[in-house]
Order: sequence, then C-alpha cells, then structure tokens
Amino acid sequence: MKDEKIRNEKTEFAKEAHDPKEEYIFQKNGITKKGFFIIVAALVILGIALVTSGVAF
Repeated sequence: MKDEKIRNEKTEFAKEAHDPKEEYIFQKNGITKKGFFIIVAALVILGIALVTSGVAF
C-alpha cells in the first residue's frame, strides 16, 4: 500500500518567488530572512548565557 499524501519526494529547501513548485520547506522572502536572524540571535544569546553561567559558578 502506498501513502497517498506523498506526491513527490524531491522536496527542495527554498522556493524562489517566481517558481510555482509546491514541494519546498522555506520561501525566499523577507519574513523567512527576519525569522532566521531572530532565531540565530536567540541561539547566540543562549550560548552566551550558558558560557557566562558556567564561568560564574
């Protein structure tokens, strides 16, 4: 029995604005870029907090 939900297994990482494909993870637009930088900043802050808490104790 084949799963009906999987149409195409070639999922790409990012979608260009002019490309009509449906199998993608991220879209190349401003919201994705802002979200990426927010997540990276949060990870950097968490890393700094982890290092400083280890130094303080």
